Amino acid sequence: MAKQAGVWIDHKQAIVVLITGKEKEIKKITFDIGQPIRAVAGSRPTRPYKPGEFIAEDTLQRKLENDRQNYYDDVIKSFRGAKGLLVLGPGEAKGEFVKRFRSKKLSGVTLDIEAVDKMTDRQIAAKVGEHFTPAKTKTTPTRRKVAKKKVAKAKPKKRQKKS
Repeated sequence: MAKQAGVWIDHKQAIVVLITGKEKEIKKITFDIGQPIRAVAGSRPTRPYKPGEFIAEDTLQRKLENDRQNYYDDVIKSFRGAKGLLVLGPGEAKGEFVKRFRSKKLSGVTLDIEAVDKMTDRQIAAKVGEHFTPAKTKTTPTRRKVAKKKVAKAKPKKRQKKS
């Protein structure tokens, strides 16, 4: 049976919904940076930095970008074999994920993108299920409008005066 997937994604976590027939499976994938990139605000070392201890900003950015690419790859691995994919989410993460997905050149997967705000797991599953179910056609007969017949009203007769 055809398998469809939906992904709600931001920079902190991804919620993957897999639909096979009538079954829905929900997976959560969190973005784990590993070690904190920066020290907690307000905490400073008691001694000044030495040349080998300082980490350049561009190095930190590259490390974060590589970690994000690995995160997107983990999300892509979670829905392998899906024929259709709906990407949901707020902000830039959705666009970055789609860019990474297209760079993988996976063939045979239809991709739809929709901007949504924060949603619960059940709302995401319902949205994905609604997106992939075929629209039901209405079989109710259409009613024709019938013009109303104009009926001439009889004018009241004038009363004659009795003399």
